Amino acid sequence: MQTEAAAPLPDFIPEPVPGPAEALRRVARAIAADPAGGLRFVGRTLWITALTLWYVPLHLIAVTLTGKSRWPKYYLRRVTRALGIKVATRGTPLRNDVFFVGNHLSWTDPLALGGVTGTAFIAQDRIRDWPIFGRLCALNHTIFVSRTDKMQVGTQVAEIRAAIADLHMLGLFPEGTTTDGRSLLPFKAPLFAVMVPPPHPTMIQCVLFDFDDAGRDLAWIGIETATQNAWRVLTRKGTYNLTIHFLEPFDPMAVAGGQGSGIAASGRKAVSAECRRRLAGALSESLGGVAIA
Repeated sequence: MQTEAAAPLPDFIPEPVPGPAEALRRVARAIAADPAGGLRFVGRTLWITALTLWYVPLHLIAVTLTGKSRWPKYYLRRVTRALGIKVATRGTPLRNDVFFVGNHLSWTDPLALGGVTGTAFIAQDRIRDWPIFGRLCALNHTIFVSRTDKMQVGTQVAEIRAAIADLHMLGLFPEGTTTDGRSLLPFKAPLFAVMVPPPHPTMIQCVLFDFDDAGRDLAWIGIETATQNAWRVLTRKGTYNLTIHFLEPFDPMAVAGGQGSGIAASGRKAVSAECRRRLAGALSESLGGVAIA
C-alpha cells in the first residue's frame, strides 16, 4: 500500500563542544538513566576505539611508505558494523574516476559508503572541529566546505577539482542536510561546477541510501543535536539494515550540453537536476511508487 512521503524537516541544531570533564559527566548521567543502553554504548565505543587504534597507525604507515592507503575502506566497513548497520549493495559501484552523489539521512552515510567504495567526501566545514571525528575525516582526505560563505564557492570548487584530480574518487551529499529517508530536498547546485568540466574524464554515479524503518527512525533530523543522535545510534538494541543502490553512471558533460566553463550556471544546474531526477526515481521505487517532488 502506498503512503504519503514525509515532508522535509528542519535542519538540526549544532551544539557547543563540551570540555572533557563535562563530556564525561554527561555520559555518566546518560548511562545512569539508561543502564542497558549505557552498556551498549560502552561496548560499541570500545569496539570502535579498538578499530581506530589498529587501523589509523596502519594507514599512517602506508601513507608514509607508499603515499596511499587502502586501510580507511576496511576501517570504515568495520566501524559501520560496530554501529549495528548491516550493509547490502545493489548495482555496481565504479572504482575509479567517479563522483558519487547521494541522498543523506545520517552522519553514518559516509561511513557506510566509504566502507564499500573507499571514497573520500565533501563535508560541511564545522565537522572539521568535531573532537576525534573531525580528525578522522581529515585523515580520509575529506574536503571541508562552507555552506554559508557564498564568496568562497570559487575557491572551494578549485579545491574540490584538485582533490578529484588527485584521488579520482569523491562523494557529495548535495541536499546540504539530512532527511528521514522518505523525501528528497532541493539540491545545492554550485558545487556541481566541479563536473563542468571535470579535471579529467569522470563519471557521476548517484547513490541511494535505503534504510529499513529502524534505520529511518535513527535519521539525524529536526532539532536533534549531534550528541543526541549519536547516543541513539550507539545505544540502540540490535541491528538495522541499509541497502546502498548504485545507479547507472552518466557523463556530466553530456548532460551539461558541452558548456564547460567551470562555473557556468546552466551547465551545473543541468547536472544537479539530472542527479536529483535519478535519485528521486530510485527513492520513489524503493517506497513503492510514492511521488517524490
